[in-house]
Amino acid sequence: MAEASGTRGSGSRGTGPRGLAVITGASSGLGLEFARLAAADGYETLLIARRHERLTALAGDLEHRFGTATSVLAADLADPADLDRVVGRLEAEEVGLLINNAGFGLLGPFTEQPAREIEDMLAVNVTALTRLARAVLPGMLARGAGRVLNVASMAAFQPGPMMAGYYASKAYVLSLSEALWAETRGTGVAVTALCPGLVPTEFQARAGMTGLKALKSRMVPRLDPTGVARAGYQGALAGRRIVVPGLRYKLMAACRGLMPRRLVLATLRRLQSTR
Repeated sequence: MAEASGTRGSGSRGTGPRGLAVITGASSGLGLEFARLAAADGYETLLIARRHERLTALAGDLEHRFGTATSVLAADLADPADLDRVVGRLEAEEVGLLINNAGFGLLGPFTEQPAREIEDMLAVNVTALTRLARAVLPGMLARGAGRVLNVASMAAFQPGPMMAGYYASKAYVLSLSEALWAETRGTGVAVTALCPGLVPTEFQARAGMTGLKALKSRMVPRLDPTGVARAGYQGALAGRRIVVPGLRYKLMAACRGLMPRRLVLATLRRLQSTR
């Protein structure tokens, strides 16, 4: 994978912790929105994703609009060699903000999903997220400042028939984030889990969700990517434990233990069907 660096800009730091802002999955969707927020706030940014051309185009746009230094690192986080390279880069940097946004899902019966694709999904959603957080947290703790934002999902709050592995991976992200939030309290460092509901991005097409009943249901509110990214970004800087954007999703999260588990599973099984 190729690597390219942007030129150093003249933007001043924002109100968040000092140091480099690192965003994974930065080439589209929420990752792109996070990159814009960090650059607008004066952070020097490191953008990580698979698509080098999109990253360099975004880096040029950020430097032009905000005058902040931006570098890119093209890597596939499902590839162990690429992940090692990214971890090494982050361990050598003074990272003030890590946004673990990269991730993808798979739709369909668990036994019909290709085993290799399940492995790659868990490598990105679980293994890469864990290793990158582990790479930056020691330095943050030593400096007494830093933020990690892990992008989970409303999927983290319950099992998900027809997307079993994805839901399980996001439950891991939420559990890990909450535990790390508790471990880092009072240190100047905070770990936040962002749990959005349905955000129309390239995620749905990659997961094979374009014909999903949930996408047409009034039961499932759609969220604006810009607003979701802003809520997560601001929540991370504020040191919040969990951020759930949208009033209806907040109510769903608050009431998740009140509905019978069988009913939840049956409802999700129906919504996550294409037939």
